[in-house]
Amino acid sequence: MPAKDIFHNAIKSALIKEGWQITDDPLFIKASTRISLYIDLGGERAIGAEKDGKKIAVEIKSFLGMSPLAEFHTALGQFLNYVLALRTNQPERVLYLAITEDTYRDFFSDPFIQLSVSTYQVKLLIFNPSEEVIVLWND
Repeated sequence: MPAKDIFHNAIKSALIKEGWQITDDPLFIKASTRISLYIDLGGERAIGAEKDGKKIAVEIKSFLGMSPLAEFHTALGQFLNYVLALRTNQPERVLYLAITEDTYRDFFSDPFIQLSVSTYQVKLLIFNPSEEVIVLWND
């Protein structure tokens, strides 16, 4: 099982504060007979809430390494593979890439990164790790 991101507990707490039930920690997906994937969190929202009956999967990335671009390449590759695996195994789930508001402001504001996020339809969940709150759902 993969190691948890440094912000794992902060985003989990932020989701719970917004009324999400964490159903999987991590979310296991059997992509094929040889490929198993672990997405950081799986959650759902109860009927009657703002996002009625919605199911999500959340991959958390800290972007604290030496090269944000290298980390973005890794995150984008994971995101695209996870989307494909979810489409064939749990198509009702929507995948989000969770990043801090600092990362969103400092790195994801770059025009090339914005174009990439738009082109590959990466859904972002922006959060404040110290306050453990979600700042923006960027669908």
